[in-house]
Amino acid sequence: MRSGGGGLIVLRGDRLAPLAASYDRVRAAGRRRTLLLGAATLALLLLSGWVAQVDPVLLWAKGGNFLGYFDRLTTLESGAHAGQRVWMDPAEWFWGLPHWLALLGDTLLMAYVGTLLGATGGLAAGLLSAANIVPNGWVRIGVRRLAEFCRTVPDIVFALVFVIAFGLGPLPGVLALAIHSFGALGKQISEVVENIDMKPVEGTIAAGAAWTAMARFAVVPQVLPGFLGYALLRFEINVRGAAVLGFVGAGGIGQDLVEAIRKFYYNDVAALLVLVILTVFVIDALTGALRRRLLEEGRA
Repeated sequence: MRSGGGGLIVLRGDRLAPLAASYDRVRAAGRRRTLLLGAATLALLLLSGWVAQVDPVLLWAKGGNFLGYFDRLTTLESGAHAGQRVWMDPAEWFWGLPHWLALLGDTLLMAYVGTLLGATGGLAAGLLSAANIVPNGWVRIGVRRLAEFCRTVPDIVFALVFVIAFGLGPLPGVLALAIHSFGALGKQISEVVENIDMKPVEGTIAAGAAWTAMARFAVVPQVLPGFLGYALLRFEINVRGAAVLGFVGAGGIGQDLVEAIRKFYYNDVAALLVLVILTVFVIDALTGALRRRLLEEGRA
């Protein structure tokens, strides 16, 4: 062993060889594990496809129909530019824009009200199901099971039930989104509460504060940035969900979208999808910026 330039220690060849051989063995073992993991993943993928009856031959043979459908969506069926692409005649393509924008407004309101109701209940559920601030196990278990039920049942199922109960319109969609948001946000807020700093909680309890006062002054200020971030994310999800709920008669732009699909109004389907996609893009950008700002302020 000798010292090289720059203070590095250079080993003699007879001492370096065992280390190099050991390093090669470790790398070879890592490659074998990677190959085994890849082979196991591929085998499970093929098994899953076989069980789910996913037919690669059928996918290859019929895959062109999927692309052909989008070709129909983007080809004008009437007007002076019939047979050309829809963007050649925007007035013909978006002939129902005022009506569609009104329906899109209904969809956004459904998502907003549903998120607001669900977030309010979700905050309460998160506080009542957190193990570090709720000593009563029965309360925690009951609230957690309720939240699990609300987020496990698909919101479209709730919407179908409410459509039967209340009839067609936005109300079933609002209630379905509120219930599903309650379950999802209740779980997320519970996890946030369970990771708070307990010193303020202990201080308020030592001062004789009631549980509600403790939650109000010691817990909520700590979880508020995270809660608002999750609520904004939920609003994004609910905008998409509100459009889908229109498929079962829950109002909004989804109701016209499913009607256009059923009647094979391809250009209308394309126009409605463009409106929904652009709306989601804008909301994602705005709420994403707000979430990042809230989380940065929460860490500060």
